[in-house]
Amino acid sequence: MLDAAEMIDLKRYPIHQPGAARDKAISVVRQDLARDGCAVVKGFVKPEAVQHLCREAESVRNQGHRSFNRTNPYFTADDPTLPDDDPRRAFYDRSNNFISADNFEPSGPLRGIHDYVAFDSFICDCLQARGFYRYADPLADVIINMAEEGEGFPWHFDTNNFTVTLAIQNARQGGAFEYAPNIRSDGENFGEVRKVLDGTSDKVVTLELEPGDLQLFLGRYSLHRVAPLVGELPRYVAIFSYVEEPDMVGAPERTKQLYGKVLPIHFERAGLRADSYID
Repeated sequence: MLDAAEMIDLKRYPIHQPGAARDKAISVVRQDLARDGCAVVKGFVKPEAVQHLCREAESVRNQGHRSFNRTNPYFTADDPTLPDDDPRRAFYDRSNNFISADNFEPSGPLRGIHDYVAFDSFICDCLQARGFYRYADPLADVIINMAEEGEGFPWHFDTNNFTVTLAIQNARQGGAFEYAPNIRSDGENFGEVRKVLDGTSDKVVTLELEPGDLQLFLGRYSLHRVAPLVGELPRYVAIFSYVEEPDMVGAPERTKQLYGKVLPIHFERAGLRADSYID
């Protein structure tokens, strides 16, 4: 099995070695995030390592937990007092299929990248994060999202400030990442969100991410979606989770929804969060 130093393209991105080359890589990511909230580190993982990641995902794909719901871009309940064309009343089918973290062996390629000594500090420096901790949830610190033909993610804002993902395998067609940069950075912007939903906005950017690309995205402020997939080949994306407080895990009910199970630690640490938000 390859180790992380062989999987990550350290010649192109020397994240393990302090110096001008590492500083430059971080600077490029910061500039992209400052411009429109999205940065892509192209070819962060080498092609041969991507093949190992694909095989690992395939070996545990049957362990994924699939759930279905209907959501609006804000993950809020319907409000009949609002006008019919208000984007908060626009609901779309959404399916999730998450392969939880406990399916990935410590010696496997996905955890090999996640546990590489220089990986966390590189991400933290790129984000310029003040509070930056690994998600302590044994089901969710690093997971894979699997999507199949006809699926995708409808337009939405994230409930967390940033996401860190790694493209592993694309569908035959479709699956482009589309986003409207900073559409609510100055507050809610329901009119512009409505344009995005109607397909009349000129603010939408389309990204065709390739296997091996690392993406950092500030999805709290940019409306975004994954376009529907076409073909029998599933789309695999790894999600690396970080939080602003130490020892955090998911709430029991939310964990059950996402992964189909809970562990004792979810009950032991329930409510131990720095904020009081209901999610």
